[in-house]
Amino acid sequence: MFSYHVIKRVVMLAILLCSFSVAGLASAERIKVVTSFTILADMTRQVAGVHADVVSITRPGAEIHGYQPTPQDLVQAIDADLLIYNGLNLEQWMDQFLQHLGDIPSVRISAGIAPISIDAGVYAGKANPHAWMGLENANIYIDNIADALSDIDPQNKTHYMTNASQYKARLSEQILPLKADIAALPEHARWLVTCEGAFSYLAADLGMKELYLWPINADSRATPQQVRRVIDHIRLHDIPAIFCESTVNTAPAEQVASETGIHYGGVLYVDSLSVEGGPVPSYEDLIVVNVNTIKQAIDSGLAKTQNE
Repeated sequence: MFSYHVIKRVVMLAILLCSFSVAGLASAERIKVVTSFTILADMTRQVAGVHADVVSITRPGAEIHGYQPTPQDLVQAIDADLLIYNGLNLEQWMDQFLQHLGDIPSVRISAGIAPISIDAGVYAGKANPHAWMGLENANIYIDNIADALSDIDPQNKTHYMTNASQYKARLSEQILPLKADIAALPEHARWLVTCEGAFSYLAADLGMKELYLWPINADSRATPQQVRRVIDHIRLHDIPAIFCESTVNTAPAEQVASETGIHYGGVLYVDSLSVEGGPVPSYEDLIVVNVNTIKQAIDSGLAKTQNE
């Protein structure tokens, strides 16, 4: 990842930067939290409120699995009070990154969830890392964030716990009606077909069956065999729509839609938020936009079938 000389220069630069910023940090009385990707950053901001500066290592729109951290990422993280990451083999670069940071506290925020296993590819039998896509798991993430912030900043524990409770209530208020919308679809149409198998937790939450081209973005891209398998399942089960996630090439999903005649539903979001002003600048927006996209696409796919 980094050479010894690069790391040495980065550390020296970070020490210099820290020496200039100590007074400012002390006066602000805000902790600094670094997260591995944008979704965790947003969750953390919702819980931390005014008491923390939160930054993400990866940028909006980035693909997380195979990300290659830069020396600038190390500089950004080396003065953090806390580093939050997902775990479950999502950030394959995290172990080495943490080694370079020394004794900065870090928290695997997925601790306590019941993982769904990947059922194909070289990762078969391992945990699907996209656990934040399920509402109950999101609540566990939020509680873990509140606990982690409270551990390093106990004087603001009441603030963190209150924010966490309000955040969970807000998510439930937004998401539960969307689940009812999906439940109102015909049972045979409740399939979530995507490029990557990143939506297992969301599909389970929504009472949908799942089908995908490849299991993990870091594993592969669509092979002819994977495309054929999905096409065969779509024809067998009269599946009305297919989607792809925002951080990968959508061509394989569009190819499947073209060959089967079903509706291509567009992109779903899973590994990354968009920039402010984009379609999904927050985790809450991500879930709402995804479920609405799924519902509308399946409705369109059903209407297309009925009109043929």
